[in-house]
Amino acid sequence: MRLFLIRHGQTPSNVIGALDTAVPGPALTELGMQQASAIGELLGAEPIAAVYASSQLRAQQTAAPLARLRSVELGVRDGLREITAGELEMLTDRRSVMEYIETCMAWAAGELDARIRGGENGHEAFGRFDEVIAEIAASGVESAALVSHGAMLRSWAGYSVRNLDAAFVSQRVLTNTGVVVLNSDGPDWVAESWLGDAVATGLPE
Repeated sequence: MRLFLIRHGQTPSNVIGALDTAVPGPALTELGMQQASAIGELLGAEPIAAVYASSQLRAQQTAAPLARLRSVELGVRDGLREITAGELEMLTDRRSVMEYIETCMAWAAGELDARIRGGENGHEAFGRFDEVIAEIAASGVESAALVSHGAMLRSWAGYSVRNLDAAFVSQRVLTNTGVVVLNSDGPDWVAESWLGDAVATGLPE
């Protein structure tokens, strides 16, 4: 199975650097809508049989053009939403943002007991995301796309994908409508590319 992990397009909160994780959250900016249209056109030629998005508006707006081009119904799943910021919600200062990101990157390194203040720990966040991944894999489709969120996709991939790790994902920000392509290898996921760059099949240096 081939899986396209896509970060949503730009939002007003992205512009100001706010930790905005509430549901349904903000809509896309004008640029974000253009990004959504462009990624839809880019992936529209891929044989994608299913398209999923989180319960947050920005993810659904990003996924909609691709779902239309592939003539499939958009599946909305709450498990794909962004990692809850808890007490850090809507903060923009560097210390708060770094606290949030460093906790997420700790999960990528396997420290799933770490908890965002007033928010989730890694077991909880990855657990809900894994349920959706398992649903998609069990559906029998050969290729699917899911639109989720930067911190969730980076940390989950660093923890769950065989040829990625915490060092790799911590050094690579997933830009708006950035794409990570995975392939299943038996029970494991293997990264094929990250933002268009090929990923080595072995663990990154």
